[in-house]
Amino acid sequence: VQLQASGGGLVQPGGSLRLSCQASGIIFSTFRMAVMGWYRQAPGKQRELVANITTDGPTNHADSVKGRFTISKDNRKRAAYLQMNSLKPEDTAVYYCNLKSPFSEYWGQGTQVTVSS
Repeated sequence: VQLQASGGGLVQPGGSLRLSCQASGIIFSTFRMAVMGWYRQAPGKQRELVANITTDGPTNHADSVKGRFTISKDNRKRAAYLQMNSLKPEDTAVYYCNLKSPFSEYWGQGTQVTVSS
């Protein structure tokens, strides 16, 4: 299984970005049951969970991003997304997508998000 994250970039405070995570090498039924998550790691800090989405759609968002970020999942496309609005400088980090299936866990390569004026 491979995860390809994309969509990062440089954006001004208050701006928006949409991150995408495309999974390959995984069958539909396994992807459908997987928990997809977005994590981030800022310089000098530990990696932290931003949001995740479970099999049937319930989502969990970190308090720091609630109301601004929204995670979604498209099982047919084997993809997950993170819509980020009202971005703040403290959102600057490398963002990683993560897939947890019943027996395995996979990470994408990370995409840089920089929020700066």
